[in-house]
Amino acid sequence: MASTDTKTAQGAGLAGVEAGLDALDTAESRRTPLRQTFVNKIFPPIVAVVVVLLAWQALITFNVVDDPTKLPSPSDVGAEFKDAWLQGTLLDYIWTSVSRGLLGFLFALAIGTPLGLLVARVKFVRAAIGPVLSGLQSLPSVAWVPPAVIWLGLNNSMMYAVILLGAVPSIANGLVSGIDQVPPLYLRAGRTMGATGLKGAWHIVLPAALPGYLAGLKQGWAFSWRSLMAAEIIASSPDLGIGLGALLENGRNASSMSMVFEAIILILFVGIAIDLLIFSPLERWVLRSRGLFVKS
Repeated sequence: MASTDTKTAQGAGLAGVEAGLDALDTAESRRTPLRQTFVNKIFPPIVAVVVVLLAWQALITFNVVDDPTKLPSPSDVGAEFKDAWLQGTLLDYIWTSVSRGLLGFLFALAIGTPLGLLVARVKFVRAAIGPVLSGLQSLPSVAWVPPAVIWLGLNNSMMYAVILLGAVPSIANGLVSGIDQVPPLYLRAGRTMGATGLKGAWHIVLPAALPGYLAGLKQGWAFSWRSLMAAEIIASSPDLGIGLGALLENGRNASSMSMVFEAIILILFVGIAIDLLIFSPLERWVLRSRGLFVKS
């Protein structure tokens, strides 16, 4: 009788555990209401932008900065955006820089990933070029613009070279950091199942190192974007078109602070948009696949 009661209690306990797990799965898969999404995700950035615009306008209204050559009003910057839109050049500015930045980042991804894997897995290579990669990562991207212009001339190849030199070390070092944090048990289990060499790298090492690798990718994109802006500001040519960096330099040459602010806002907007559209979803996917991301 006691045995039967024990089994019944165990069964009830298991049923409770299963019910709890089902409840967790249901809670995790339930869609967030639109109103909650607006309040938690959309409304705070809107408030922040409104506060910045009000503070900006207050500096003009109360004559804290009364020289428009130093600080244009929000309406002056808005008029600059309107003129660029009506002339059909606004999207051209954005596309010229974004297309270069994304293509250069893809090149850096194709080079930095195998390089990072090689550095992380081969001790001699790590000892030989590991410190060099760390040094290159700390080197300001703008330092590469003059030699790139001398070597390659004023063309898109020069732009891509600057992007690669700025982004590849970050991507490689991010992957190395991620691989260093892979538990040795994963590697031994992979070897036991026959996952060695390239197969082990693809099926065991890279998936396990994905969080660190993704952090390196985000940093690599930041370096790509900053490298491109530096190259467009310093190396201007009619053959290169007008990107956001060139727009910023044109505003400086014309002493037009409204154009300068237009370029700064567009550069900031592209950086935020790329993070929200590409890297944030990737980061959520990685966290969710590891059971670390739960919708609130």
